[in-house]
Amino acid sequence: MSATLAPIELVSGMILSGEIYARIGAAIADGTFPPGHRLRDVELAQQLGVSRTPVREALQRLERFGLVEIAVGRYTRVTAPSDVLRRDTGEFAAYFLGNALSLAVSRCSDEDLADLVATVDAALAGIDTGDAAGVFSAASRLGIVAARATGNSVFDTIIHETSIVVERNMRGWSGVRAEAAPRRENWQLLRDRISARDAAGAEETIRRLYGVTPGAARPAHP
Repeated sequence: MSATLAPIELVSGMILSGEIYARIGAAIADGTFPPGHRLRDVELAQQLGVSRTPVREALQRLERFGLVEIAVGRYTRVTAPSDVLRRDTGEFAAYFLGNALSLAVSRCSDEDLADLVATVDAALAGIDTGDAAGVFSAASRLGIVAARATGNSVFDTIIHETSIVVERNMRGWSGVRAEAAPRRENWQLLRDRISARDAAGAEETIRRLYGVTPGAARPAHP
């Protein structure tokens, strides 16, 4: 295993398996652990400074979300997202984020609204500078900010459970490619609609960004 993870510094109230899940998941999402990479619980436990049990729990959780595949007694390795999985993830992200934004902008505080606008501004800045990674990072963060701004604990829990999955599966998604001028127009429209607390408009714009048409069998290929 060439890539390594930094040891976990335990703090009061930390859920260890959740932190391990987040650490390994982030390494998968950002490509530190690429598709086909073997994950060995003994090595991971040593790197993180923890026992093997919570590492195994985290790997099983990652398997449930399709980020790793486990052949008991043989290997645990990082998966590669298929085209179908990417389309399915895009559809989930479009509807979940659209619903979260609709709820959030209709009732969130002015402070949370400003955070949503700032997140979209970061995406716009990335488009203007040709920073595709920056656009993708802002798009990923938007779901977390929107879920929090709903004030709904279930929305917040779901986004924290799935954000790593969405980030990994949607990397390369056409909606965050900085070079496409029409997408800047959509991001600007999203900013305007969030600023105006236009719940329905913000939801519609998100689905446009993701290339999802309500009622369609599948969204467009990423």
